[in-house]
Amino acid sequence: MADIARRAGVSKVAVSYALNGQPGVSETTRASIKSIAEELGWRPNSAARALSGGRAQAVGLTVRRPARTLGVEPFFMEFISGVESVLSEQSYALMLQMVATQDSEIEVCRRWWGERRVDGIFLIDLQADDARPPAVEALGMPAVAIGPPDVSGTVPAIWSDDGESVHEIVRYLAMLGHRRIARVAGPAGLAHTAIRDAALRAACEEAGIPAAAVVHTDYTGEEGAHAARALLIAPNRPTAIVFDNDIMAVAALSVAQELNLSVPADLSIVAWDESPLTQVVRPMLSAVTRDIAAYGARAARALLSLIDGEEVSDIRDGYAHFVPRGSTCPPPGAKPASP
Repeated sequence: MADIARRAGVSKVAVSYALNGQPGVSETTRASIKSIAEELGWRPNSAARALSGGRAQAVGLTVRRPARTLGVEPFFMEFISGVESVLSEQSYALMLQMVATQDSEIEVCRRWWGERRVDGIFLIDLQADDARPPAVEALGMPAVAIGPPDVSGTVPAIWSDDGESVHEIVRYLAMLGHRRIARVAGPAGLAHTAIRDAALRAACEEAGIPAAAVVHTDYTGEEGAHAARALLIAPNRPTAIVFDNDIMAVAALSVAQELNLSVPADLSIVAWDESPLTQVVRPMLSAVTRDIAAYGARAARALLSLIDGEEVSDIRDGYAHFVPRGSTCPPPGAKPASP
């Protein structure tokens, strides 16, 4: 500021007024100061602005999963790419931190907000009794929840009805003639896992087939493979398995090969969500699909609107639709059901 003031022949106070859009200088002086600032490569210090009551020009995202998840699970990268597509237009940054527990996640929120390092935050992987929505509400911190609104409290949520997707999958498999369906799910404590669990029970009853076996995991390929192996070596093994993410579904292909089972002749596999992984393996995996990047972009727009003081309501996104591909077919000896 001293350099700019010297070049412009004005005081540092005048420079501050001009660069911060405050009254107190003529438009000619303001234009001259801004031109010199641009020439000298001046940029505002976001940390200083935040401490003086301005904005940090950043939003936060904490992830309570193993760090390696970000490297192998396409959902996060696609979601973040959608978020970034909106943030970058507004010159906003995304702060990302891995955490081990919900308590540490809340502590990160308090620290970020107290230090004015972020202007708002995304809450993901909502749980049935989630302590984060009331915690950020108490802080007065703008937040958008990625998950069902019945567990997000007063925090606006962006969500899709996973139950609809589950019913679509089961109807399709039942029409092919499958009566022994299993599901390898994510952590039982997650709200969207509970919704899928309940929908699976209801869908099997609706289709007139036995209740599906469900195994809860941590979403990793190792856990997915272990669960698939246990299901496939059990008596009366399933003829179709639905996996709650693409990594576990791809891992199950290797398990089927290990057990000398053909996919889909001996075992049908369905993945959730579709990703490049589900399309490069052979056979290509049947999967539920949605535009995850667009999902992230909607979440980012909602959070920026909250930061601007606008009122934001829950946003219901379209549910993930089932796309059959080469990994599903009628089970051995079965006759497809009549419509």
